[in-house]
Amino acid sequence: METKLYTDRHVELVERCKLGERQAQYALYKQYSKAMFNVCMRMLDHAGEAEDTLQEAFVDAFTHIGQFRQQSSFGAWLKQIVVNKAITQLRSRKMKWVEIGEWQTENGDTYPADESDDFLEEAEYEVERIRRTMQQLPEGYRVVMTLYLFEGYDHEEIGEVLGISEVTSRTQYLRAKRKLVEMMR
Repeated sequence: METKLYTDRHVELVERCKLGERQAQYALYKQYSKAMFNVCMRMLDHAGEAEDTLQEAFVDAFTHIGQFRQQSSFGAWLKQIVVNKAITQLRSRKMKWVEIGEWQTENGDTYPADESDDFLEEAEYEVERIRRTMQQLPEGYRVVMTLYLFEGYDHEEIGEVLGISEVTSRTQYLRAKRKLVEMMR
C-alpha cells in the first residue's frame, strides 16, 4: 500500500507569504476571511469584536507563518489561531462559567417535534430562529456549544482550550442544549 502525502492547495501562497509577499497575504486573506469571520461571530456574537479578533488573528498568522509546518491545511492552522484569539477575547470579558451545583434541572425535558410537511420551506426561518436564540444563551453555554457543534472540537479539546475540565465542558453543552430547547418553545 502506497502512502500519500497531504498537499495543501495553498502551498505556493504560503511559501510566498513566508517571503513577505503582500499580494500572497492578501490572496490568503480573501480566501479565508469570510469563513473565519463567521467563526468569530459564532463565538463572540459581536460584529466589532469579531472584526478586531479576525484582524489580530491574521496579523498573528502572517507574523508566525514561518512556524506553519504544513502538517495540516493552512485553513485548519488559521482556524486554530482564530479560535484561540476569540477565546482570549472572551476571557477578557471576564466570562463566568456556571458551576455544576448552580443549575436547577427540570424534570421530563422533551424536545419539540416538527410535524409540519413543509419543513424544507420553513428550514431557513428555523435556522435563523435557532441562531438568534443561540445568541441569547449565556456566554459560557454559547461558546461550548459553538466549539462542539460548529467547530468540531470534542469535550477534551474544549476543556483544554477554555481551561475547564472535560466534565464541565460536557455539562455546559448539555445545559446549553436544554436551555436552547426551553428558549425555543
